[in-house]
Amino acid sequence: MDSGSPLRGVRNDNIMSFAHMSRIAHGIDRLTTAVGRAVSWLILFVVLVQFALVVARYVFDAGSIRWTESVIYAHATLFMLAAAWTLNVGGHVRVDVFYADASPRTKAWIDLAGALLLLLPFALAVLWLSVPFAQRSWAILERSQETSGLPAVFLLKTLIPLFAAMLALQGASQAIRAVIALQVPLVTPGLDPGVHPTSQDGLRSNSGLPELRTNNGPQVE
Repeated sequence: MDSGSPLRGVRNDNIMSFAHMSRIAHGIDRLTTAVGRAVSWLILFVVLVQFALVVARYVFDAGSIRWTESVIYAHATLFMLAAAWTLNVGGHVRVDVFYADASPRTKAWIDLAGALLLLLPFALAVLWLSVPFAQRSWAILERSQETSGLPAVFLLKTLIPLFAAMLALQGASQAIRAVIALQVPLVTPGLDPGVHPTSQDGLRSNSGLPELRTNNGPQVE
């Protein structure tokens, strides 16, 4: 087929579209990874402070409501803001009997259906319901009911819409990668027949797309 073929032009347009979509997904992944890695340091804070509180209580018969609440805040921040990163690296529990042995296209269909039918509706519903909840807390600058507690309950409640928004973004990234995996042709002219076009090498050889991964971490091969 000559270089002026309309089909070649369509193929090139599709490759450019895939490259743009992949860059969006890669940007989302970088965001959730950066946030997740940052808040992961709170694990050390939780362990050290909780240990100190236990020692203080049972050895010195002392305690601190403020420090006890700080452990709760840190744990909530870690759980809420690292959830999207955990999804990105495939750290969530997956219960299935066929996904691990499925073909790349089957995995892509499962990821796409899961993102569009389950993950995104859930995340958007939580976001829609939690924003007014957090707004009411901000309106009164809600604080702990304990006199010596932390005066930042409004910040704690803000974690809920942030959790939902980041999970929705990661769900969108998952859907984008699944669409790319489904749309890249199984046989690509000029590509080594031994290289699957949806693998990292295949994508680089054809369009320079960033690494393509399913939501469970490994490259699509």
